[in-house]
Amino acid sequence: MNPYNITCSSTVDIDAEYLTQHHIAYLPFHFRLHQNDYQDDFGQSFSLSDFYEAIRQGALPTTSQNNPEEYCIFFEPFLQKGEDILHLAFSSGLSGDYQSACIAKDLLKETYPDRNIYIIDSLAASSGYGLLLTDLIAQKQAGLTLDELATYALDKRLTIQHWFFSSDLAHYKRGGRISATSATIGGLLNICPVMTMDIQGKLVPKYKVRGKKKALHALVDECVTHVSQTTDPIRCLISHSDCEQEAHLLANELKQALPQKNMQIDIYPIGTVIGSHTGPGTVALFFTGDMRH
Repeated sequence: MNPYNITCSSTVDIDAEYLTQHHIAYLPFHFRLHQNDYQDDFGQSFSLSDFYEAIRQGALPTTSQNNPEEYCIFFEPFLQKGEDILHLAFSSGLSGDYQSACIAKDLLKETYPDRNIYIIDSLAASSGYGLLLTDLIAQKQAGLTLDELATYALDKRLTIQHWFFSSDLAHYKRGGRISATSATIGGLLNICPVMTMDIQGKLVPKYKVRGKKKALHALVDECVTHVSQTTDPIRCLISHSDCEQEAHLLANELKQALPQKNMQIDIYPIGTVIGSHTGPGTVALFFTGDMRH
C-alpha cells in the first residue's frame, strides 16, 4: 500500500498549528483588500483583527478560488515522491474549488497513472469543513487505508451540522442572500437570520429571531435536537468573525444544555475568505449529529 496524504484548502478555519502538527498541507485561497492581493493563510499575511476592522471602516474585500494550474503545482510534489492523495475540498455548493481540484487530478493522472488521487467534496464550510478534516485525520491514524478513508468521508460528510447567525446583515445583502429591504428592516428590528447548510453544501436561511441572545439559544436548540439520538462523545467547533465573546457564551450554553454529554468544544476565528462574505458579527456552530435532510 502506498503512503498517502490528506490535503485541504485554507477555508477549514481551524488552527494552522494543528495542520502543521499533523502534516496536513493546505492550498490558500486568495483575497483582495485595499487594491492589494493576499493569501488566505490563517491571518499570517494580514491579521484577522486588522481585516475585520477594515471591513467595519467600509472596506469591501473580494475573494478568488484556486485554479486547476495552482492545484497541479500543489499536488505534484506528493505524486513525484510516489505518494497518493486524498484532497478534501471546500463545498461545491459555495465555490468552484472542488471542480478545479478535479480538473487538476485528470491532468496529473496522464503523467502519474499509477498514483491514486481522491478529490472529496466536503459539502462543508468554515470550521464545519475543519471538523470533517479532523475526523479524517483521526481515522487515518486509526489505520484506515486510502480507499477506506475516501468511503468514510463520503458517508460522514452529511452528518456535519452547520448552524449560524449574523448580527450584521450588510454582507448578506451584498452577497445576495437577503434583499436590501430585508437587510434594512432586519437591522432596525435587530433581527438575526439563522442559517444552515443543505445536502448540496449550500447555505440556506431557516428562520429569523430578534437579538443575539435568542439567536444563541436557537443554535443550542438545534444542537440538542440533532444529537439527541447519539450516545457518542460530541465534538463541537464554534467559529466567529471578530465576536469572540458571543462564541464563548455559546460554548457555555451548550455545556449547560447538554450536561450529560461528553462534549469537546473548540473555538476558532473565521478566516479572511469566509469573513469576506460574512463580515464581522457571525457566530457559527458545527457538530457531528444526525444526517442532513
